[in-house]
Amino acid sequence: MRIIKTLEKHPPLCRIFDRYAEEEMAVFLDSSLHNRLGRYSIAGLYPYLTLIKGERFTVNGRECGQEFEAYVKEYLEGHREENPTSLPIVSGAVGYFSYDYGRRKEGVESRHEGKDSVPECILCFYDVFLVEDHETGKLHLAANGKTEESGKMIERLLSQIEEIRADMASELLSPKGPGGAVLEESGEEDGFRMEANFGKEEYLGAVDEVVSHIVEGDVYIMNLTQQLTVYSKKPPYQVFQALRRNNPSPFGGYFQYGDFQVISASPERFLRMKRGRVVTRPIKGTRKRGETEAEDEKLKQELQESEKDKSELLMIVDLERNDLNRVCVPGSVRVPKLFEVETYATVFHLEAEVEGELEPGKTVMDLVEAAFPGGSITGAPKLRAMELIDGLEHGRRGLYTGSMGYLTLDGDCDFNIVIRTALHRDGVYSLGVGGGITCESEREFEYEETLQKARAVLRAIRES
Repeated sequence: MRIIKTLEKHPPLCRIFDRYAEEEMAVFLDSSLHNRLGRYSIAGLYPYLTLIKGERFTVNGRECGQEFEAYVKEYLEGHREENPTSLPIVSGAVGYFSYDYGRRKEGVESRHEGKDSVPECILCFYDVFLVEDHETGKLHLAANGKTEESGKMIERLLSQIEEIRADMASELLSPKGPGGAVLEESGEEDGFRMEANFGKEEYLGAVDEVVSHIVEGDVYIMNLTQQLTVYSKKPPYQVFQALRRNNPSPFGGYFQYGDFQVISASPERFLRMKRGRVVTRPIKGTRKRGETEAEDEKLKQELQESEKDKSELLMIVDLERNDLNRVCVPGSVRVPKLFEVETYATVFHLEAEVEGELEPGKTVMDLVEAAFPGGSITGAPKLRAMELIDGLEHGRRGLYTGSMGYLTLDGDCDFNIVIRTALHRDGVYSLGVGGGITCESEREFEYEETLQKARAVLRAIRES
């Protein structure tokens, strides 16, 4: 039986998660930017059902002959549980869908080898969810009784939270940082070294090729990315702590998957569904933050008035409208917000919002299959853009530009777009950076924009 306990006073969830960050399959969906998009942070602990789609589809480590999508739909239908609270999740799964999952779904073959790749999808159903409401300041503990009797689980969580509170009090008297780790400056001994899979001239040439395809009518807009590989001895959770501190975001997270970790500070929501209402919030258009208040305002205004960036966003909004219309009630899809400039630690973004009502009988997996991968990181038309992406980019994207988030047993979901995100394995951090190319694109600007987007993650790896 599920038990939900609400705490008025508590340590921040980010500090509570410090205690569990090294536990395999522990996950943290982190809204470190507490704005209207980032109201809740969510931790998932103690999985009881783990679905991994790689070369094989496994359920709790055992190969399953059923198709991944069919299994998820059947499980959600057979285990539906209503959520009697206003919380975003009390039971369900947290995980990700990689870009390569979407590529296969769309039937786009890759010319690149898949070496060192991660599974295409991981969905873990968790016994325990810790949900922090940044608007009310309350922390909610939900124990579902799947791995341990829920009353005992709540008692243990409360005891651990009290220990964390005591540790925090003692830290005030010691020269230590969050989690009790002594804060030290990064040095050469940390072994920071970076490689890109595009040289600058190669990337500029690829931009020219995309523009040629646009002129020829193959696509209207296309996202072109490069992959950065960073070699560093910095522990991944330490990098995550630095990233959320220096570059707060509404859709960040840390996933501990044992042999690899995901560190994210994504600003972009892909899909949110609450009681059948679907929202996607594409981003197209970026400017760096200024060095002074005057320069900051000038760059923000430049983005707000940029016809090129507004044209890009309009094309992606149209694509997202078409995707939602595949599964939404006819006539319900609309665009309530367009050309909004959102402010982040290192950049401004131009954003829009598209919404609709899911058709009766459709499920969250129908929604994901209809809309994934997001149009803002592929291009339009989506299928042709994805074919060109594989032909022009120098490797598979893997998790980058996929989605990470949650789905609930009462049919809701919230997923981001995996950008401003690093994947760590054995001392190697991989991250992708890119942008939308149109016929108006300036080559040097597009290249510099990719480096600007990498800035926050690289700083976290170098300086954490």
